[in-house]
Amino acid sequence: MRSLVLGFLTGITYLQTLAALPQGAPLLVFLLALVAAAALLWVRSRSPQRVPALVLFALVFCGVAAGFSYATWRAETRLSDQLAPDWEGRDVDIVGVVASLPGVSPRGTRFEFDVEKTLTENAHVPAHIALTWYPERKGESETPVLIPGERWHLTVRLRRPHGTMNPHGFDYEAWALERNVRAGGYVRTKGTTQKLNDQVPGMFYRVDRLRQKIQTRMKTVLGDAPQAGVLIALAIGEQNAINQDGWRVFWRTGVGHLMSISGLHVTMIASLFYWIAFRLWGRVPALALRLPAQRAATLVGALTALSYALIAGFSVPTQRTVFMLGAVAIALWLGRTTSGTRILAWALLAVLLFDPWAVLAPGCWLSFGAVAAIFFVSANRIGQVSSLKGAALTQLAVTLGLLPMTLALFQEVSVISPIANAFAIPIVSLVVVPITLLGAVLPIDFLLHLAHQIMAWCYWALDFLSTTPNAVWQSHAPSKVAVALALMGVALLLMPRGMGLRLVGAVVMLPLFLHVPATPKEGELWVTLLDVGQGLAAVVRTATHTLVYDTGPVFSAESDAGSRIIVPYLRGEGLTKLDALIVTHDDEDHTGGVRSIISARNPSWVMTSISPTREILRGAREVVSCDTRDTWHWDGVDFAILHPMAEDYNDPKRKNNNMGCTLKITAPGGTLLLTADIEKRSEAELTARDTEALKADVMTVPHHGSKTSSTDEFLDAVAPTLALMPVGYRNRFKHPHDDVVARYAARGIAVMRTDERGALRLKFSVDSQGKPAVSGYRGERQRYWLNLDGAGGSQE
Repeated sequence: MRSLVLGFLTGITYLQTLAALPQGAPLLVFLLALVAAAALLWVRSRSPQRVPALVLFALVFCGVAAGFSYATWRAETRLSDQLAPDWEGRDVDIVGVVASLPGVSPRGTRFEFDVEKTLTENAHVPAHIALTWYPERKGESETPVLIPGERWHLTVRLRRPHGTMNPHGFDYEAWALERNVRAGGYVRTKGTTQKLNDQVPGMFYRVDRLRQKIQTRMKTVLGDAPQAGVLIALAIGEQNAINQDGWRVFWRTGVGHLMSISGLHVTMIASLFYWIAFRLWGRVPALALRLPAQRAATLVGALTALSYALIAGFSVPTQRTVFMLGAVAIALWLGRTTSGTRILAWALLAVLLFDPWAVLAPGCWLSFGAVAAIFFVSANRIGQVSSLKGAALTQLAVTLGLLPMTLALFQEVSVISPIANAFAIPIVSLVVVPITLLGAVLPIDFLLHLAHQIMAWCYWALDFLSTTPNAVWQSHAPSKVAVALALMGVALLLMPRGMGLRLVGAVVMLPLFLHVPATPKEGELWVTLLDVGQGLAAVVRTATHTLVYDTGPVFSAESDAGSRIIVPYLRGEGLTKLDALIVTHDDEDHTGGVRSIISARNPSWVMTSISPTREILRGAREVVSCDTRDTWHWDGVDFAILHPMAEDYNDPKRKNNNMGCTLKITAPGGTLLLTADIEKRSEAELTARDTEALKADVMTVPHHGSKTSSTDEFLDAVAPTLALMPVGYRNRFKHPHDDVVARYAARGIAVMRTDERGALRLKFSVDSQGKPAVSGYRGERQRYWLNLDGAGGSQE
């Protein structure tokens, strides 16, 4: 059974790495694999001593075939329901049901929507979509209060799932596929917005309605209390309720897993109800005679776990716990015993059947990995272990066991995690969670206030630990081979005492730390134009120096391109030191991530055209103004500011865009011009000032391809062979303008766009002669679910 499930996992995981779905009849192959597996199981049961190795191999092979075929069939079915490209950005009238707990913010209300009927002629809208309802007028914050299960007639504008695509970044399109969100968009407030029914039948609608009632009650009781969001997350799994500062503390101390409804919480609550039911049922002889107390308590515990997991949103960790507890409940009900690893295998199989895309979520690997590590150090060991020693061994097993996967997924590990978890786990799981749940369902406000006070004390201790120097150890993204070796090393290290191979495990783990990614050589220039949507952010590298040029947009009050895209990229590439940050001008799509980058990397100096007293620059070590007199030399590469001039700061009529810091980089292998958002006025000034200085092999398209930029004279002066365009997919400004695109095409200038190709990576070698190696990350990491219209691989 375990071999079959591991093969099933391998087949599903392999399918999720493919650039395109295989052709053929995967369902037929799936059925044949199941028949073959059943036959092999029958042979093994009849003669367990006969060729066990061959049978084991055959079981794994059949599991791989079954998993691969099953995942292919599910993927084909899900991808068949999609929005046609011709209907992107067009008004469509639909009728459907609010299908999730709405997320309310100052920018609008986000919710998922089950489409029942499409009223617009010839339009096809996927059955499940994500919508945002923005305020009717800019500056307002009020939108209708939406309740799960309501039926609405709405006019919407949609687009296919399309997210930013960057190395070491979040894959929104994979997330949308797993959630079955096949289109996203917004409600047209000038169209039809009519509520048709207050409540539509459906179990999941009722569950989300209950979650919303709990959330509303908790917000009413706790108001703006600092830890109110944490309690809401613990009660209903709404992790967005926790602010950015809170998550920073929790991740730095390694207790982030406790701040959502984890398997530990579900197990604890289910065990509590099992114990209560067992005690009460056994005290009533009539009930105990009809049904043994153990069976009754098992049923109560299993239903409790399922109910709590549904209220939590049924994430992968809670799914794993529910299915494991379900397997235990079935075994107890039938009076049979089974091993922990077999229960874990059944739970894994159930998760994969329910959601074959679960393998794309870090929570799947971390959740099952943690339980597997606990079983590995606790099962079949000789001798008695004290409770304290057992707890310490369990914490060691989880910390060490998850180290390779944590570095692979996040490139950072909390060093103080064992200390923080030692007191946070019992306080949160055994005290805060039960009191919070009681306060959420009972009309006793004191319970919520008590839970908040205890959580506040716990948070104070965690916050203190998070400020410890070097509380988090960061590393580059390790290779797959290094991760595989490290997992083998962990298994050896956790072997029972006396095993001679334990020290070999430490040696096998060394590649995880010693193998470092490639870096530029002396005279080389590496540039990554990150895909930040409608905005600009670039990372410039020489042999020993790193510069960030602009920081992308703000996404929400708790999220920006700095924290979500730029810092993860720097961390994944092993760039722990940032030498300089250039903030070109005062536009939110260029300054959005400044605070995050200063906080995470504290660059040696910041160069900008905005006032050094601005709040976003608070904490910077040194701030200087962009000036045409600024030049510097790093590792055989020259940098020069071409705009603005010192006197430009005294012109009050000059627009922000025309203050953009324009940077020219000259390397032995070619030249690059970074143009920010300069417009016609600045382009004319640069052209008149020094035409020769503008010439470059590669340039960024000014102002995202706006019609206010890229004049004929400017393009003729720069005369690039390649232009890089940072632009958001189907952005509201409709960049780039058709006339601008035509100007580049008329001159034979190749244009690569971030919305089509994802992050753009250039490598100027010493002898590249102005023709750098260029690649688009969307093409490099092509997967079958990615929106690849216009995307390509690489060009030399």
